Amino acid sequence: MYDPTVARLTYRALLGRRRALILGALPLLLIVISVAVRGLTGADDQTAADVLGGFALATMVPIIGVIAGTGAIGPEIDDGSVVYLLSKPIKRPAIIFTKLIVAIAVTMVFSAAPTLIAGLILNGNGQQIAVAYTVAALVSSIAYSALFLLLGTVSRHAVVFGLVYALVWEALFGSLVAGARTLSVQQWSLAVAHKVAGGDLVTSDVGLTTATVLLVVVTVLATWYAGQKLRSLTLAGEE
Repeated sequence: MYDPTVARLTYRALLGRRRALILGALPLLLIVISVAVRGLTGADDQTAADVLGGFALATMVPIIGVIAGTGAIGPEIDDGSVVYLLSKPIKRPAIIFTKLIVAIAVTMVFSAAPTLIAGLILNGNGQQIAVAYTVAALVSSIAYSALFLLLGTVSRHAVVFGLVYALVWEALFGSLVAGARTLSVQQWSLAVAHKVAGGDLVTSDVGLTTATVLLVVVTVLATWYAGQKLRSLTLAGEE
């Protein structure tokens, strides 16, 4: 299911100079903010939770997920170069699975690692805040990558739709409408983080069992459906 050649081409596309600069901008900003906050307020657990939850998990991780998930396949579909890939003797689900693995890896590196570093800067991992939000970033990276890879497969406007989901649905509606939080990758990952940290600094509106099931179901279904759409795209090209 994992093709090294497809993986190498996808890594090259995602980590090109321009895209790498975009991917690195938000993590760098998080580190700068963390250093500034630590210098101004000192080590404070609540402040660390606010920064990591409000910026790292709510903004940085989904945006990086959008860039990595849609960028893993969207540009190839837009410019038609995907036809050359589909002409090779590689199973279509294997192409999607490989690109998903690459998108997850890139999202994790550019989101989870900076989150851990920022947490250590902010409060030295007091009350497991840094580790908890790092785990949340790792978990959400998987679901975001699957969702946005699917968007990249089915729509030419995947980046726009991805940003709308990440910044409007999760950030705006998620903060205003209680029911919207149940359908939020951010809240699902926070449920896992709450289990890691314990206490009241990390909270979620979704229970751990529900969150785990939804994370798995969304990831699996999004990956499966992306494979189906890619298969139909192949058939359309052959016709």
